[in-house]
Amino acid sequence: MNKRTVINPMKLTFEPFDNYGEPIKGMSWHKISYDKEKGEGSYILKMEPGSKSIPHEHINYEEFYMLDGELIDADGKVFKKGDFVSFEPGSTHSSYTNNGCLILVFMRSRNKTI
Repeated sequence: MNKRTVINPMKLTFEPFDNYGEPIKGMSWHKISYDKEKGEGSYILKMEPGSKSIPHEHINYEEFYMLDGELIDADGKVFKKGDFVSFEPGSTHSSYTNNGCLILVFMRSRNKTI
């Protein structure tokens, strides 16, 4: 028997993004294979217009694929639909979106807030 999950990222139910404790305003997620205890797996992150992530350090690799919209990193780099972004362990950043975005995230460990 197949143990398979098939989703359409444009037709999902999202819940408040609370990966670091309290929900972050304007951010929500749909967990695909994410294990919150380990901080590992995949999820789809939805960021509403004007929302921003908290500053954090990557303990392991974090990678994401921009499904829709734009995300702007703290250094001004703009990630657009179709971009695949990889952050190495030890890198730090935070991001924000002016118009909103939808991101497929691949985590290998929970990030450390700074």
